[in-house]
Amino acid sequence: MKRFLWILVFFWGSFEWTCGSGVMFTKHPSNQTVSQGNAVRLGCAVQGVMEPDIVWMKDGDKLYSTDQMFITLGEQHWETFHSVKSVQQQDAGQYWCEVEFHGLTFSSERAWITVEGVPHFLQEPQDVATFPNVPFNLTCAAVGPPEPVQVLWWLGGIQEGEARPSPSVLHIQGVNTSVKFYCEAKNTRGISVSRTGTVHIKVLPAAPAGLQVLRMVDSNITLSWNPGFSGHSELSTCIIQVSRRSVRRRDLPQQEVPVPPHLHVLSGLRSHSNYSVRVSCVNEVGASPFSPWLHFHTPESVPSAAPRNLTFDLSEQRLSLNWATLQEDELQGKLLAYKVQWTLGGEPQEPLLFKENWAQLPGGGRFFNASFQVSACTSVGCGPWSPPVLVLPASVRVQVQRSHVWVGLLLGLLVATVVGLLLAFVTQRRGKETQFGSVFKSPGPESCVSFTAARSFSRNCAEPESTLDSLGINNDLKNKLQDVLIPVRLLTLGNMLGKGEFGSVREAFLKMEDTSLQKVAVKVLKSDITSSGDIEQCLKEAAYMKDFHHPNVIQLIGVSLHRRPGQRLPIPMVVLPFMKHGDLHTFLLLSRLGEQPFDLSLQTLIQFMLDISRGMDYLSSRNIIHRDLAARNCMLDENMTVCVADFGLSKKIYSGDYYRQGSVSKLPVKWIALESLADNIYTTQSDVWAFGVTMWEIMTRGQTPYPGVENSEIYEFLIKGERLKKPADCRDDIYEIMHSCWSPVPKCRPSFQHLVGQLEALWLSLSPGPPQKEPLLYVNLEGDEGEEGERIRKGGGGGARSPGPEEAAAASSWSVPWQQGTVDEERDWLMVGSGATLAIGGDYRYIIGPCGGAEEGEEESGEEGRRRESVDASPEEARDEEDEDEDDVIINV
Repeated sequence: MKRFLWILVFFWGSFEWTCGSGVMFTKHPSNQTVSQGNAVRLGCAVQGVMEPDIVWMKDGDKLYSTDQMFITLGEQHWETFHSVKSVQQQDAGQYWCEVEFHGLTFSSERAWITVEGVPHFLQEPQDVATFPNVPFNLTCAAVGPPEPVQVLWWLGGIQEGEARPSPSVLHIQGVNTSVKFYCEAKNTRGISVSRTGTVHIKVLPAAPAGLQVLRMVDSNITLSWNPGFSGHSELSTCIIQVSRRSVRRRDLPQQEVPVPPHLHVLSGLRSHSNYSVRVSCVNEVGASPFSPWLHFHTPESVPSAAPRNLTFDLSEQRLSLNWATLQEDELQGKLLAYKVQWTLGGEPQEPLLFKENWAQLPGGGRFFNASFQVSACTSVGCGPWSPPVLVLPASVRVQVQRSHVWVGLLLGLLVATVVGLLLAFVTQRRGKETQFGSVFKSPGPESCVSFTAARSFSRNCAEPESTLDSLGINNDLKNKLQDVLIPVRLLTLGNMLGKGEFGSVREAFLKMEDTSLQKVAVKVLKSDITSSGDIEQCLKEAAYMKDFHHPNVIQLIGVSLHRRPGQRLPIPMVVLPFMKHGDLHTFLLLSRLGEQPFDLSLQTLIQFMLDISRGMDYLSSRNIIHRDLAARNCMLDENMTVCVADFGLSKKIYSGDYYRQGSVSKLPVKWIALESLADNIYTTQSDVWAFGVTMWEIMTRGQTPYPGVENSEIYEFLIKGERLKKPADCRDDIYEIMHSCWSPVPKCRPSFQHLVGQLEALWLSLSPGPPQKEPLLYVNLEGDEGEEGERIRKGGGGGARSPGPEEAAAASSWSVPWQQGTVDEERDWLMVGSGATLAIGGDYRYIIGPCGGAEEGEEESGEEGRRRESVDASPEEARDEEDEDEDDVIINV
C-alpha cells in the first residue's frame, strides 16, 4: 500500500511539473535609473520550459525584437536580455517578461526604467484666437526626472516674468495684434523649448469660393461651396441670396443655413428660368463678403396651365381652331407643340400635334358634334387640358342659344309658381315633422310620377372584378393592401417591353382619379406557374413595398388582379413607375456598342454607383436582402437617376427558391458571393459583394464579369483568391472600393452606409466645374418632306463634342429595333406616330418602327432582343455579349 502511494505521489508530481507548476523564474529584471543617451540592460531567466519562448512586456504591450538572444543555463533553463543602446524619454516605463506554458501565462517581477534628462512636456501651449484686448490664459506643463522643473515664458520675443514651477499658467491681459509665444522648461540636466504658438485676432471671414450647382432635379437645385478663410473663428451659418432674372430682376427672400456641411438644396424654383445665387458665411465677428454671382438655368417642366379661349369656325371645307398662347411663367419651358385630342360620338380619336396656336383641319363635315381639347407641350411632357368645346354649325348654335333663353325663362316662371303654391299650402296646413324633413298628407288619391328616359343604354354584363375577399387571405394582409389594390379596369395594357421565364413586362396606362393617364410598367406573371401560394407571397411583398420611399429605390404604385376566363384564381400584376431610359446594363452597352457610341464621364459613372449604394443602404436599413443586385436590375429614370429594382420580389413571387438549379432556370453565379455559392446563405454582406461586381460592370461599360471563366469554374476561381481584374482606365481608389466588397470574410466587407460615404467623397474629389447647359431636344416641324423629325443640337458654345448621356438617350438614330420611329409627312399637323410625339408623350426605346420589333400581341424573348443589340458591334464585342447571355440567365420582369 505504501509503495502504491509513493507511485501515485511520483506521477502527481510529474503531472504538476508538466502542467506548469515546475515553471519558475530564476532571474527577474531590476529597477534602473539612467541618464538620457546612455545604455540600459534588463535580464530575465526561466526554468521548466522546453523551448525559449520568453516575451518582454512594457507597460502592458509586447516588445517585438528581431535580435532577441537566448542563453542556455541548463536543461530546460533559459536566460534572455532586453537592451537599449541609447535611452530616450519614451523608453521609460515598467518592464517584465512572460512565458506561456500549456495555456497558462507566467510573469516575472516588474521593474522600472527611469530616464533622467532634460524635461519633456506634458502640455505645450496651443494657438489662441481672441478678440482685441480680451484677457486669456496660456498653459505649459513639463516633468523630469530629475525634478524640480521650472518654466519660463516668452511672449513676442520678450521674457514674461521669472521662472516658475511646472505646471505654469500665464495670464495675458489682452493684445491688439497677432503675437508669437513659447515656454522653456529647465531642470539640472538642461532646457527644453516648447512649440511656438500664435495668438490670433478674430476678424471677418473671407468670401466663400467654388460656388457651384451639384445637381438639378425638377425644381430642386443642390448648391455647394468651399468656405474661405474662417477669420480664426468657427463659421456658424451661411447666407444664401437668390434672384430670378426675367424681364426685371426679382430678389427672393434670403436663406440662412447652418454649416457644415457646405451644401444646400434650393426648392420651389420656377422651371425653365434664369437664376443667380451668391453666398456669404458668418462667424463670431460677422458676415463675410458675398461670393461672385453664380448664374444657372432651371430645367424645363410640363406647362402649369391649359390654353384658354379655345374657339372654332366650322364650314363645309374645313374646321378652324384657335386658342390663346400661354404666358412664359405658365409654359415652364420651350414650347414644342400643341396637342389636340378630340372625341367623336363618345369615342376618342387619334390626337393631333400643331406648331402654332391655331389649326385648320380639312373636311369640316366629319367634325360635326365632335368635342375638342388642347394642351401645351414642352420636351418634358404636356400640361393640363383645356375645357372641352363641342363643335356645332352656327345655325344650330343660335337655335340652341335661343332655346336656352326660352327654357330659362320658362323654368324661372315654373319655379316661382311652385314656390308660391308651396308657401300657400304651408300656411293652410300643418305638416308632420320627421327625422327626414316635413311630410304632407296628400288630400287626394296617391300621386303617381311618370317620366320618359332621355337616353337608354344597352350594355352587356361585365365579368365582376377580382377582390381581396375572393383570395382567402388573412384580414391583416387585406387591410394592408386596401390602399394599393388597383381595379383592373383602370389599366390599359400596351406593348411588351420585355419577357422573361416567369412572365413579362408591358407598357400600360393607368387612369387616375382626375381622369388623366399615367404611363406605367406592369409586371404580369405567367398563368401556368401561378398558384394560390404564389399570389399570397406576391401580395405580402407588395404590402412591404408600398412603404418604400427613396429616390434610388423603385417604388410600388399598386397591385392589380386580372381574372382569367374559366379560372378560379386571378393573375397578379405589379404596377411600377415607367423608367424612360430602361435598365442600366443596356444603357452602358449602348454607350460602347451603339452605332453612335457616346462617352460617359467618370463623374457620371461614379454618380451611378452612388445612386445604387444609396438605394441599397435604404433597403438594408429596412432588413431587405436583394439577392440579385446587378446592372440589369437597376433602372434609369428620365432624370438619369438610377433606381434599384426587383428587390425581394424574385424569391417570393416567382417560386419558393429563386436561385434554383436545373432546366428551369440557371444561377447568376458571377454576381453571387462566395459564401452564398458554398452554403446558399444570403445576407446584406452578400449584397455588398454583388454591388462590387456591379461597380465593375459600370466601369467596363457593361462588359460580362469574369471574361473567359465558365459558370462551373467560378467557385474554384474565387476560392483560390482570384478576383475580377482592374478595368482599363480605372483609378486605383475606385478599384480599391470594389475590391473591398469581395473579401472572403463577410464581416470584413464595408457596409452600404460606409460605401455611400466613400463614393460621396470620391465624387466630391473630382471637383466638377459649373454644369454645362443641358442639350435641348428640338422637333423640326418646318422642314421639307423626308427631313428628319428629330434632331439633337448641342447646347452651349461652339465646337463639336461627344454627346452626353441624355443626348445619347434621346437620339433616335441608333440601329436597334425599338428605337426606329416614323415621321409623318403632313406639315399642317403631326399624327401620333411622328417624331414630335416621341419627344412629348412616348418613349423612344419602345416605339415599334418599320425595321422590325414585336408588334401588338407578339412576344420577343429577352435573349433574342439582347443579341440584336450587338448587330453593329465588332465580332469580338458580339461574342462578349453572347457570353453574357450564358451568365445572365435570369431575366427579372
